Amino acid sequence: MLSRKHPPLFRHIETLHAEHPWGSVLDAGTGVQSIRWLSDLRTQRWTAVSASPAHAKMVGEAVREQQRADDKIIIGNWVDPALLKGQVFDTVIADYLLGAVEGFSPCFQPYLFRRLRPLTGQRLYVKGLEPYVPTPRPEDEAGQIVWELGRFRDACVLLGGDIPYREYPARWVCDHLQFAGFKVVSAEHFPIRYKAKFVNAQIDLCLPGLETVNDHKFVSALKARGEALRERALDYIQKEGALPFGRNYVIAAQAV
Repeated sequence: MLSRKHPPLFRHIETLHAEHPWGSVLDAGTGVQSIRWLSDLRTQRWTAVSASPAHAKMVGEAVREQQRADDKIIIGNWVDPALLKGQVFDTVIADYLLGAVEGFSPCFQPYLFRRLRPLTGQRLYVKGLEPYVPTPRPEDEAGQIVWELGRFRDACVLLGGDIPYREYPARWVCDHLQFAGFKVVSAEHFPIRYKAKFVNAQIDLCLPGLETVNDHKFVSALKARGEALRERALDYIQKEGALPFGRNYVIAAQAV
């Protein structure tokens, strides 16, 4: 029986995996949610990789009591050919890794699945988000709000000297998985309903970077714009319950 304590997309992966043993698992772009989920599965061992030391520390704190002797958290970047060289894992999880790669290794996405292929003994599961920021303005109000939030967030991230995530569509992922030596066995989409937590996180993410911009009037105007977006989005959520817009996807691929 699937546990309802974890988000639906993780439960979908459990359904796809069915009776297959998890064996050794690589969490190729680890996060607090994914590592907590993995810690509840019947795995032989897991290895979690993050390119961010601060993020790796958060992951370690999240599973401090569950982590076993053979479980490892590693700080590394997939552009490094020596990272986990020669190791093979029964199951590999790429939890929004494709989008996050841009912030640490710009333009590396076309090579990511080829990089993960030698490490994958059986199954690779890819969770991702259909891109919405570089698309035309949506016609519905909820879509417009999320679209404007995303564009505002990415603009502020760039102004602060960092690189925004860059998402790729499921069709692109399926093509590149096949190029890399995988067989796609399942690809499904899941509609998104954004809540207040998402809205606040998107706006709050911008604030630290803006403090580095040496133009107080400009920064004040940007902050005011962010708060106006926050108010508009939260008002919509209060009236409608959520911002229904966009789709996540889960793709299962078999190593061949």
